[in-house]
Amino acid sequence: MSRSSARPGPAPAPDGGARPVALAVVCLTVLLQAASLLGLGAAWATDLARGRSDVPGATVFLMVFAWTIAAVLVFGARSLWRGRRVARAPIFTWQLILAVLSYTWISNEPTAWATAVLVSAVLVGVGLFLPAVAAATAASAVPTDLDPQ
Repeated sequence: MSRSSARPGPAPAPDGGARPVALAVVCLTVLLQAASLLGLGAAWATDLARGRSDVPGATVFLMVFAWTIAAVLVFGARSLWRGRRVARAPIFTWQLILAVLSYTWISNEPTAWATAVLVSAVLVGVGLFLPAVAAATAASAVPTDLDPQ
């Protein structure tokens, strides 16, 4: 029995056509969150380089943390777009963290920024559970020898 060395392609949409619009909205919103984290990390790096950081160790941690979460979100959006379910848990977990943080921000001082973060977290969190998105991302994360060829 020969094994193909080609990597499996993206899972087709449930109807064989284009991916659901809701999946595109979820992926784009996750990428927007990742871009925001990259920018935040860059701002911290700039503060660190200019000597404006009061606590350099904490600034380095926040910078690395933001960039790491951004990378997870980018790879997660890519996996979702390819129809892999493996990304749903880490992306949903991040949305829960964002929702709790933004709710706290809004409770202390309502701002447009905190509201936008909350809206994006709810949008992605709910979007991941829509039937069309769940069906489009139902493929297994890693093909096994038991998968039909």
